[in-house]
Amino acid sequence: AEVWAKLVSAGPGCPLRFSVTEFRSSSPRRPVARAAVEVRIAEHEVGAPIFYREVNLPFAEAVKDPSRIRWRLGSVAARQTPPVVLENLPVCGNCHSFSADGAVLGMDVDYANDKGSYAIVTVQPEVDLHPGTIISWSRFRQEDGIPTYGLLSRVSPCGRYVVSTVKDRSVFVPRPDLTYSQLFFPIRGILAVYDRETEEMRALPGASDPAFVQSDPSWSPDGREILFSRAPAYRLRRDDREGAVLLTREECEEFLVDRKAFRFELCRVPFHGGRGGEPALVEGASGNGQSNYFGRYSPDGNWIVFCKSANYMLLQPDSELWIVPAAGGAARRLECNTPRMNSWHSWSPNGRWLVFSSKVRGPYTQLCLTCIDAEGHASPAVVLDGFTAADGAANIPEFVNASPDLRFRIRERFLDDTSFARAGAEFFKAGDFVGARAKYQQALALNPANTEALFRLGIITQREGHADQAEKLYRELLRHEPDHPQGAYNLATVLDAQDRPAEARAWFERAVRLDPRDPAPYTNLGTMALREGDLRAAEDWYRRALEADAGFPPACYNLANLLRRSGRAAESLGHYRKALERAPEHTACLVDLARLYAGIDGENLRDLDNAVVCMEKACRSTGNRDPVLLRRLASLYAEAGRIEAARATLTAAREIARTASDAALVHALDEDVARLPAAPRP
Repeated sequence: AEVWAKLVSAGPGCPLRFSVTEFRSSSPRRPVARAAVEVRIAEHEVGAPIFYREVNLPFAEAVKDPSRIRWRLGSVAARQTPPVVLENLPVCGNCHSFSADGAVLGMDVDYANDKGSYAIVTVQPEVDLHPGTIISWSRFRQEDGIPTYGLLSRVSPCGRYVVSTVKDRSVFVPRPDLTYSQLFFPIRGILAVYDRETEEMRALPGASDPAFVQSDPSWSPDGREILFSRAPAYRLRRDDREGAVLLTREECEEFLVDRKAFRFELCRVPFHGGRGGEPALVEGASGNGQSNYFGRYSPDGNWIVFCKSANYMLLQPDSELWIVPAAGGAARRLECNTPRMNSWHSWSPNGRWLVFSSKVRGPYTQLCLTCIDAEGHASPAVVLDGFTAADGAANIPEFVNASPDLRFRIRERFLDDTSFARAGAEFFKAGDFVGARAKYQQALALNPANTEALFRLGIITQREGHADQAEKLYRELLRHEPDHPQGAYNLATVLDAQDRPAEARAWFERAVRLDPRDPAPYTNLGTMALREGDLRAAEDWYRRALEADAGFPPACYNLANLLRRSGRAAESLGHYRKALERAPEHTACLVDLARLYAGIDGENLRDLDNAVVCMEKACRSTGNRDPVLLRRLASLYAEAGRIEAARATLTAAREIARTASDAALVHALDEDVARLPAAPRP
């Protein structure tokens, strides 16, 4: 520290040259490598502290357990990692921003089962996030039936307004790549403004055209203009869930598999107190065949720094920082860019520094700092090494216009049983039932009548084989919510598995009454009737299931099986095929269909080629590890004259049976091989 203070005392602009020389211990007087770097003390200090989020990777883990995400606040002059100001938040918290004077903080938080929740608070030593500080973007034009989460919201310089993307729909897909573990960008959305004084929300004219996705807003320093990213709104090829805000991997195949292009342009619109105006593209940040996003005005209003990549928006490996005059013009690539992902930037209040995130040192994003001169040129990036823990990725850095030694602590005061139930849902969705159980139990500790927690805990305990516990949970659920159709159905399945048919039947019938559109309880009632030998009743229940859902695979398969076994093989054929349309790897269905095509249940249905195809698919559905199915496939090969294929298949089946120590099956397979015709001599 003393040496550094002495060097800094040389004053701004004075060059300081640091040299490093490497020696081998075996030859301490002969240098083997030398390097040097020259630095200068900047004319302007950084001054303001940086508020940022530190996230665990991969992204799917952070979504599953948001309580591990931390928010830090600190100065670049500090010698320790900046202190944590918010942690252990079990629900999602995301984009944040400050007013120009640093007095108002806005931040996305999930509250009361509402993904549109947004907290707006006054910055002070102890900041409490409580229901009175939270608004909901979801209440914007609720009457039109299009949901809203609220995306990339920004507080105005004066602190009175917040602008956000509403009526949003976004690609939101975790990826296995640790470095770039999320694909995220909106494909629909408009901008809306919330007025803190009047508590009104309204669309912003000029940025509310449903033909476009308008997102990622930011304010000009004087608050008179809003900069945003715009692209033509997009409808997916596969769009089965019109009301869904966040799209799944399966729905986004054109982007994940086909790498379909999707590019944004920077646009600006007058604010006029929320009255908006005519939008205009920003010259130099539009029409360049690239995706342009995250535009941010410099505090003096002279420049816009933005991100540019070949496509999309968030976490793009080729994302670079570019600068363009605020009025528009020729854009330039900033000299501070690192080789891997440059994004999430923020200007210091004095307009001389830019903080941004980069992956130059690996998958865990680090913050970098660059000095911007009056001509818009950047110094080489300096990595803020001490700003993140080794297992944390720093993102969304935001300079706060305050003293470098600003300290505050954010405490949540809004968590309730619904919050913990939502947290449990993320664990449950990820298949982490241990984590889900803990969150659901926390929800029930706060509210023993939380039906979502009771229902999901019932599913978890039922999966674990604890029928008695599952029954108690489902009965408690139905005590609080008697008309819960899935609760009634699940209780019936527990009772049926315990061989209590009268009780099970009553609850299945109740589930039917509560939700006549659900095919599952009809199907179970059919199976119960079949077990009791009442074929007519079983057929009736299966057909009622298919009236509710014509392609429900269990009902299709069970009805087909019933028809085949009762001598109506030709009639069963269509139902087997229908089941396979929705469940193409339904092993039992493929085996039975192969049996039909093999002519076992009627020569008039014989189609040996199709029999082979179905049995091959059945074997593949088990990973070709079921020796009994392989034996059946070999029999079909032999019947079709494909002797060598039959021999190879029997050999594979024999090896599996031998490994499983199934001596009887090994012997049977040996006999099958012996019965095959000898291979012809060449």
